[in-house]
Amino acid sequence: MSIETAADAIRSKVSSGGLDSTVKFDCGSDGVIFVDGSEVVTEDKAADCTIKLSLDTLEGLIDGSENATGAFMMGKIKVEGDMGVAMKLSQVL
Repeated sequence: MSIETAADAIRSKVSSGGLDSTVKFDCGSDGVIFVDGSEVVTEDKAADCTIKLSLDTLEGLIDGSENATGAFMMGKIKVEGDMGVAMKLSQVL
């Protein structure tokens, strides 16, 4: 999965009811996905919550094969900023 494909998948999930906060998925050298409400772009912008993870882990969260809480506990996901935003995000994905 490319960063653009992941962004498209996230875009479809937040299009009907976006978040009321900004979130950035930082996949390192694979790229960044920024979510502001229902707007999803692959630009690096300041966000209320930054989630650092691999593109493979993000793909698992999107397709449901990866559990967000389990991934966090195993260190596959690191959260910077507002943890409450990250918790809301798990309901969207």
